[in-house]
Amino acid sequence: MKTNITRYDQVKNYVLEGIGNGSWTAGERVPSENELVDFCKVSRMTARRALQELLVAGTLIRIKGKGSFVAEEKQQSSLLQIRSIAAEIKEQGFEHHAEMLQCSKEPASPTSINKLGLNKNDFCGHTRILHFQDSKPIQLEERWVDLLLIPEYTEQDFKLTTPSEYLTSVAPVTEAEHGVEAVIGDVDVRQLLDVEDNEALLLLERKTWCNSKLVSYARLYHPGNRYRLGTKFKTN
Repeated sequence: MKTNITRYDQVKNYVLEGIGNGSWTAGERVPSENELVDFCKVSRMTARRALQELLVAGTLIRIKGKGSFVAEEKQQSSLLQIRSIAAEIKEQGFEHHAEMLQCSKEPASPTSINKLGLNKNDFCGHTRILHFQDSKPIQLEERWVDLLLIPEYTEQDFKLTTPSEYLTSVAPVTEAEHGVEAVIGDVDVRQLLDVEDNEALLLLERKTWCNSKLVSYARLYHPGNRYRLGTKFKTN
């Protein structure tokens, strides 16, 4: 029986087999995109997608300027855990899907200059994503990311993975800052979240760092009567 295996799955299997047979052990660098192009006879885009899926899965970690490395088996246990809205929804037995409203590279704005400390000549990644719990909107996520640290942020398909999951895979969170308040919210935010006139919104503001580098600032809006804030952190 013939099975159809995509080209990027072939590349993923090549890397996974190498990890499985000890060719690359925890902490060792795996082949780069260019090397995988030569080894597996695929396009660079295919090699990049394969590595990205292994990063999101936690099999690999990326170190800027050095490449992709095999993740330590217990690496995440010593880091501050930032759970994605998709994981929260699925854990409660609901279906998650997302609607991309904006994903752009843009010159530093007053928000990114103030919250991320960017210079006016810098660029940031700016995303707005509406997350659904089954058919109901449960979170409007607006996020700014320092593209000097995460240059491929705006190239991701955030219908397949959330920004939180992606950022954790390429820049594991070592420090986070949260602020929570009840707000009325702008008209467009209220319309997107489908809230009643007398209903407040719950706003969570979050900054995340990786190894002392401020990576991301997010504003997470939720309907006040459909979302309960619960946080669990785990450290060594």
